[in-house]
Amino acid sequence: MPMRTLRFYSLARIAGVCLLGLLPIACHGGSGAVAEQAPAAVPAGPARIGHVFVLVLENEDYENSFGEHSPAPYLAKTLPAQGLMLPNYYGTGHNSLDNYISMISGQAPNPDTQADCRDFLEFTAGAGLDADGQAVGRGCVYPASVATLPDQLEQAGLSWRGYMEDMGNDAQREAAACGHPALGAKDPARKGEAGDQYATKHDPFVYFHRIVDDPKRCDEHVVNLKLLSADLAAAERTPNFVFISPGLCHDGHDSPCVGGEPGGLVSVNDFLKQWVPLILGSAAYQKDGLLIVTFDESSGPQSDASACCGEATGPNTPRPGITGPGGGRIGAVLLSPFIAPGSVSNTAYNHYAMLRSVEDIFGLSYLGYAGAQSLTGFGKDVYTRRLPEFPRPRP
Repeated sequence: MPMRTLRFYSLARIAGVCLLGLLPIACHGGSGAVAEQAPAAVPAGPARIGHVFVLVLENEDYENSFGEHSPAPYLAKTLPAQGLMLPNYYGTGHNSLDNYISMISGQAPNPDTQADCRDFLEFTAGAGLDADGQAVGRGCVYPASVATLPDQLEQAGLSWRGYMEDMGNDAQREAAACGHPALGAKDPARKGEAGDQYATKHDPFVYFHRIVDDPKRCDEHVVNLKLLSADLAAAERTPNFVFISPGLCHDGHDSPCVGGEPGGLVSVNDFLKQWVPLILGSAAYQKDGLLIVTFDESSGPQSDASACCGEATGPNTPRPGITGPGGGRIGAVLLSPFIAPGSVSNTAYNHYAMLRSVEDIFGLSYLGYAGAQSLTGFGKDVYTRRLPEFPRPRP
């Protein structure tokens, strides 16, 4: 037996008897040589990620949010120090709504979603779905032929919930669960009001017939943010997929806010300081969680419509970013027991890649542009502590 193999075998045997308490000198002191030379243990923990939390903020480019002079130090410094920074993470369109829709369906922008659907219009399908799984046509509420991540999760026996801050606070504008306008009506929840800063355009789930046509299902799954605290109280109550959309003040969209708060990144910082510790302290996150904090699109003095990752134009609009090919560079920060604190990956990702990565985690097939050949999901560059196992994709 070679010397290196023999040495490893001897150490393994000594480690075994240490567990039995048979060699106290070698294990706890004495010469100490054997214990000091033992190889470092592989971090213990679950094999797979079982709970994904996605928290989406509004309208900031990477430098404003994560740069040296960011007015949100908890976002820009504290969270990256605890997890991983993705400086080359991109939105997929302009304005807001088309980005949210891409995150849960892989559908590209169309003229109405680019305009944030001022009217809650039926999607008028042309030729159905093309070879890339894109619905051909335009409109807001996608037909039942368009599947979503929630549909996939339920088919796989997994749970999900969208948590919308302020939804239903003004019952005259929207319901307290599954809040959306009547089909064909103008959207009354486009701007914040004192006490209710819910925005329909930041709630992607209500733009799919597969979800809204089943009111009981939608009411159970698309709820006010205040329910999240109770759901985090026990791992078995926490959905496998959690999507969090703050109100128009706390997501940074408005500045100043109608309620008197400063808004922008200052209010983003306060919101994150309140909610992120609750997520990180939850049994579900500590067991097998992944938290993704990002923005919908880039915005600022110089509107950024750049793209990454070979983003396709899509069949329904010549430019996903209206003035360019994408939603601009926004950045993202990820935290997980599978990620070593203080990590950075310069690999480029976008919202389609995030959807693809969530589908990898739960063993789901790829929806729409999440399945683009030019795209990759999160890998060893992201999971820097240990690579989780990915279930084999379901058909």
